[in-house]
Amino acid sequence: MRLKLRIWRQQGPSAAGKLVDYVADAVSPDMSFLEMLDVVNEGLIKKGDEAIAFDSDCREGICGMCSLVVNGVAHGPDRGTTVCQLHMRRFKDGDTITVEPWRARAFPVVKDLVVDRSAFDRIIAAGGYTSVNVGGAQDGNAILIPKDVAETAMDSAACIGCGACVAACKNASAHLFMSAKISHLALLPQGQIERTRRVAAMIAQADAEGFGSCSNEGECEAVCPKEIPISNIARMTREYIRAQFSPK
Repeated sequence: MRLKLRIWRQQGPSAAGKLVDYVADAVSPDMSFLEMLDVVNEGLIKKGDEAIAFDSDCREGICGMCSLVVNGVAHGPDRGTTVCQLHMRRFKDGDTITVEPWRARAFPVVKDLVVDRSAFDRIIAAGGYTSVNVGGAQDGNAILIPKDVAETAMDSAACIGCGACVAACKNASAHLFMSAKISHLALLPQGQIERTRRVAAMIAQADAEGFGSCSNEGECEAVCPKEIPISNIARMTREYIRAQFSPK
């Protein structure tokens, strides 16, 4: 395939950015989206031009590093996948593809398509730790946790912290990310001791980072590569209200 690419180029956080046109030739339908960008970069380097900066690591949908908005959709058009799992068979010969970074005040652009998502790390750090000594792995049948509760907790723990929820939200809210982390530990016995302190500290940190509020429209759930449900946001809200009335 031959594709026209419109890619966001920006030299640094304080520099002005713009969309620059490129042509990708001989694109195989079996390439992943990031492999296609690798080939484009090889061509740029051969010509002596500067390569397009973008984040990637595992390329298996696990690490959450790939952070691209493809034709206006975080992670691209395929539901429940990261952009590294998006394949070029999803596009047709002659298509124009616009590629941009996450857009949020809390995710400043570092260069081109790379954004600084360390705000997520600070939210996690604000949540602290669990003080329960859980020891080694126990036999599953010996743990007195209902199966539905354990499965909900583990589904929440599947969040990879990519930030697609923030990029898709018109308010740049981090509620889906936070609610997944808070739900994971709030549902399990190991997370009970710090339960109220954790939710209050994480929400306060998110506010300090500049993330917006949730208006419950569901764009975050639609683009989440792990399909984290927004029911977690309702649980986080209940946890936060509970924390306000709990003894300090």
